[in-house]
Formats: sequence, C-alpha cells, structure tokens
Amino acid sequence: MNVVDSSGWLEYFADGPNAAFFAPPIDDTTELLVPSVSLYEVFKRVLQQRDETEALKAVALMQQGRVVDLSVPLSLSAARISIKESLPMADSIILATARMYDAVLWTQDSDFSSIAGVKYTVKKKTSG
Repeated sequence: MNVVDSSGWLEYFADGPNAAFFAPPIDDTTELLVPSVSLYEVFKRVLQQRDETEALKAVALMQQGRVVDLSVPLSLSAARISIKESLPMADSIILATARMYDAVLWTQDSDFSSIAGVKYTVKKKTSG
C-alpha cells in the first residue's frame, strides 16, 4: 500500500521536477490510500492557484484511490506521532494513515526525511 502526501500530489499535478517520482504510487490506484486531509490540502491549494474546476478535477483523480477518513483511532495515533516526530497536524495525520495500513509514505516534504517507512526525495527547484 502507498500514501502520497499533499506535496507529492501537488508536484504530480503541476508536472514538476519530481512528478515522475510520485507517478508510480499515484498510478497504482489499487494500492493507493488517500488521507481525507490530503483532499483538503490539495483542493485548497489548487483552488488558490487555479480555479474550482481544476481543484475538483484534482480531487476526483485522488478519489480513484481509497480515501481514508479521519477516525477517532487515527486521530489519537496522529496526535502521538505529532508529539514524537515533531510534525504539524496534517503531516502527522498523513503519516498515521500510512502506518495504520502498513503503507509506504511518498513525499518531498523535508519534515519526513529521516522517518522510517517513508520514501523521501529532495524537492527540486523548477527551472524558469
């Protein structure tokens, strides 16, 4: 199973320098878990940068994976992870989701760079 964090989804949708890194877990929808908080973060960012139509298209693509809602057990696990790993709320929910399902977390967010069970790549600057 795989979880792609919000930065990975945004990189993929923007066809950024690391899009190819995130393509395999995103394209394998049978093994893809999508934390509901990622839907929020991606929808919000695409809505800010583009428009609602594009934001809805992004969320529709994300929902081809299995959406994992924020439950009580997941919330408590995320809170523990947040304290242990010094992660912000959304990041801790995403990591807790990956751990709950024994999934690999794919990211370019440096907050995750030294955490076990994470496939991390350095965020590359776009040329321009």
